[in-house]
Amino acid sequence: MFSIATLWIPFTITAALGQVARNAMQRQLTGPLGTWGATNIRFLFGFPFSVIFFVVVLVATGDHPPSPTAAFWPWLLLGALSQIVGTGMMLLAMNDRSFVVTTAYLKTEAIQTAIFGFVFLGDHLTVLKVIAILIATAGVVIAALRPGAEKGFADLKPTLLGLSAAAAFALSAVGFRGAVIVVPGVSFVTAASYTLVFGLFVQTLVLTIYLLARAPDVLQKILGLWKPSLFAGFMGAFASQFWFLAFALTAAANVRTLALVEVLFAQAVAYYSFKQPISARELSGIALIVVGVALLVAV
Repeated sequence: MFSIATLWIPFTITAALGQVARNAMQRQLTGPLGTWGATNIRFLFGFPFSVIFFVVVLVATGDHPPSPTAAFWPWLLLGALSQIVGTGMMLLAMNDRSFVVTTAYLKTEAIQTAIFGFVFLGDHLTVLKVIAILIATAGVVIAALRPGAEKGFADLKPTLLGLSAAAAFALSAVGFRGAVIVVPGVSFVTAASYTLVFGLFVQTLVLTIYLLARAPDVLQKILGLWKPSLFAGFMGAFASQFWFLAFALTAAANVRTLALVEVLFAQAVAYYSFKQPISARELSGIALIVVGVALLVAV
C-alpha cells in the first residue's frame, strides 16, 4: 500500500498516462490549428476544468481558498512562462531537421531538474537517486537515437536549442513545485489545485494574447473545433492536476525521472497499435529506463 509520502509514484504514473492521451488529441488538432493553436488548447480548454477540480477539492477537504504569500507568484510565473518558452524552443529545434537529436537532448530535462531543484529549492537527492536519474535518462537517449543520427550531435544549433528547451522545462517543473509548497495553511491537494488554476490562467492569457496579435484566425478555428478541444483540454488539466500533486510530495527531479515511463507507454502503443517492431537498441534503452525508474522508486 502507498503512504502519503509515496503517493507521488501513482500520481506521476497517472499524469504520464494522461499526458499521452492529451498528446494524441493535440496531434490530431495540429493540422487545422497549427502548432501554437493546438498548444493553446491545453491551456484555454484546460483552465475551466482546473477550476472545477479546485472547487471539488475544496468541498472534499473542507479547506478554505488559500491566501498565498508573495513568494508564490514568482514561482508560479517561473513555472508557467518557462513551460511556454520551452515549448517554443522545442518547436524551433524540431523544425531544424534535427528531430531525433533534439528529442534526445530534451530528455536531459530530468538531470537539469535535479540541478535546478537543488540550487533553487534545496531539494535533497541521495547518490543512489542521482544514479537512477542518470541511468533512466541514458536509456531514453539510447531509445531515441536512430542510425546516422549521431552526426547531428556535432551541430551547434540543435544542441543549444535542445538543451535550452530541456532547461526551460526543468525550470518549469521547479517553478511549479516551488509555488505548490509555499501555499500556506491548506492540504497539499488544495495547494496543488490552487497552483494549477493560476498556472493555466497565466498560460491561457499569454498565448491567447499572442494569437490575437499574430494569428486571430486561429482563435476562430479553435472555437469552431470546441468539441475535440474539450477532451484535449480535460486530459491536459487532468494530467497537470496529478503532476502538481506529485510535485507537492517530492522533489521535481524524482517526478520528472519517473515520468520517463511515458516512453514505455509510447513504445507499447507503437508496437501493439501500429505493429511497429522494436529494435535491439530500443530494447536496451527501455531496459535502462526500467532499471533507472525501479532504482529511483526503491530508494
